[in-house]
Amino acid sequence: MLNIIRSAFACLFMLWLPALQAADSGWLQEPANDHAKVRLRADTSQPGETRLLLAVELQKGWKTYWRSPGEGGIAPAIAWQGNPPAAVWHWPTPQRFEVAGITTQGYHDSVSLPIVLPGRLSGSLAGTLTLSTCSNVCILTDYPFSLDLAAPNDPQFNHDFAQAMGQVPIASGLAEGVKAGYRHGELQIVAERAAGWRQPALFFDTLNDADLGKPRVEADGERLLARVPVSDGWGDAAPDLRGKTLTLVLSDGGMAQQVTLPIGEPLAPPGAGTFPLWQAVLMALAGGLILNLMPCVLPVLGIKLGSVLQVERRDRRSVRLQFLASSLGILASFMALALLMTLLRLGNHALGWGIQFQNPWFIGFMVVVTLLFSANLFGLFHLRLSSSLNTSLATHDGHGLSGHFWQGAFATLLATPCSAPFLGTAVAFALAAPLPVLWGMFVALGIGMSLPWLLIAAWPALALRLPRPGRWMNGLKLAMGLLMLASSLWLLSLMTNHIGVRPTLWLGGLALLGLLLAAWRRHGARLAGKLAAGLLVVAGIGLLAGALTAGQWRQPLQDKVHWQPLSERAIEQALARHQRVFVDVTADWCVTCKANKFNVLLRDDVQRALSADDVVALRGDWSRPSADISAFLQRRGSVAVPFNQIYGPGRPDGEVLSPLLTREAVLQTLSEAKGTEQ
Repeated sequence: MLNIIRSAFACLFMLWLPALQAADSGWLQEPANDHAKVRLRADTSQPGETRLLLAVELQKGWKTYWRSPGEGGIAPAIAWQGNPPAAVWHWPTPQRFEVAGITTQGYHDSVSLPIVLPGRLSGSLAGTLTLSTCSNVCILTDYPFSLDLAAPNDPQFNHDFAQAMGQVPIASGLAEGVKAGYRHGELQIVAERAAGWRQPALFFDTLNDADLGKPRVEADGERLLARVPVSDGWGDAAPDLRGKTLTLVLSDGGMAQQVTLPIGEPLAPPGAGTFPLWQAVLMALAGGLILNLMPCVLPVLGIKLGSVLQVERRDRRSVRLQFLASSLGILASFMALALLMTLLRLGNHALGWGIQFQNPWFIGFMVVVTLLFSANLFGLFHLRLSSSLNTSLATHDGHGLSGHFWQGAFATLLATPCSAPFLGTAVAFALAAPLPVLWGMFVALGIGMSLPWLLIAAWPALALRLPRPGRWMNGLKLAMGLLMLASSLWLLSLMTNHIGVRPTLWLGGLALLGLLLAAWRRHGARLAGKLAAGLLVVAGIGLLAGALTAGQWRQPLQDKVHWQPLSERAIEQALARHQRVFVDVTADWCVTCKANKFNVLLRDDVQRALSADDVVALRGDWSRPSADISAFLQRRGSVAVPFNQIYGPGRPDGEVLSPLLTREAVLQTLSEAKGTEQ
């Protein structure tokens, strides 16, 4: 029996001897971190280099990090003793982890990292490995080690090293072509693969002054489009990445390829995927046309109607010229908007439809303009242009077309707070496209909005059938003037976000007093009194109607929903709790937002649905510039408000609702978002 035991010990000793002689640290573990253990082995059998293999074993639920950890974590590193040559680390394809809205890149369970040092080293190779491991908490652990390079090489090392190198991304062979582009707040990656894409994933090296979030990947046959949210990590505007160099790893079906490429201009509009240009142009035409029917354009329709009825010469030629002048004004305004968007893009500022209403100076300008239009309709003065513009816009009989031109121009500017069906998609496509396409898309939007005018210009007989001008038009002009005055006062109310309520009320009172004084001076006390009486009657009718119907609308107009600040983390936390999420991005200057609020969101049944225990209501206010809200919208392919989206167990990716909400659509989508979980 004793001989058997001795023989067994001898065999074990012989088996263990190579490990003792090889350059092997054995499994190292620190008392302060029993969730991880590491092992380093070295090999000098290859000429001109010394190879190391770092093995990391982690307990379940723990992870360590890739060379670029992402939004948190620290990559493994070795502080060498004796100043050996710079080591080259080879990194296997990582995985992506998300915790509390933070995206990181790394490994779990186990990983082997090949490391190569130039030259065939001898003697001892020592250092300290620093490893970050995380679960619910993170632990930073140091592992001192020393390897005897004079020991015999381990025959198993070549196999293990080759196996680890097989997990390192290759330089080519997965994707035939990869491109990178950047738009404000979003990095775009387009990759082509003849074999098609199954389960693609992307991992990014760190860029200076920029944090890259979790990519949203869209695969359509051979084409892959990835959209990566970009921030600066401090809550400020994302930096401009164009011209910088990006290194990424692209993996699919067990293969991985590392690519280094420059970042250029945007490759695709947000949310459009493989959206063809001709479809975008059709949507621009449709969106511009529908814009004529949106609530915020209704005050302008009075001006348009007045431009028809005030035609003194009802011949076809004059009607055609006047309607063409209005169309030219619409196109000129869209060109001005295209120029504004171009300048904002070149300055790397946020882009969006209607964002000029976030500027108090622009609001003030529009208040003055609409006030002047109102005074013009009241007959207090007539708008005139400079002689050079009058010459270019005049007819052969000397009747200026400037009024019709500016009617079209300002109709467009007043329409920009609205987001109509098709309009948001078309504008999003335009703002992400190259500059020539952007300008072309805005031309299409202008043509779409001016289509009714171009139709009448083509068939002037449509306008000739309207009633002839007469004394009855004085009453019509007064009504349209009051309508435009209401539009001016609404625009003035937007200044409360910038200067406060009391100064806004003072400005409104001074504007009304100035109109009354101008009417008194121009037409005498009689007309001024009539105008004042008209204003009082309109105000009184409004107050009386409100008092008589208070019992019907008071309760529904009380917003009982507990709205919380909008953020990506709030959405992720709600989904983790299996809750539903209703997102509402609005702005004070958005008339469509107001219509949605009073017609849908404040209704009793919708209020009850949004106040349910499993519903989290999030609201973002875009009345003033906000980099966070701009980035939130852009990540979802939107550049306009209103924007509404519903998440839930049944809608984990979120469903975007139409700009014009309906109670049925909101309630049905909320119900579907609940899924099968109770």
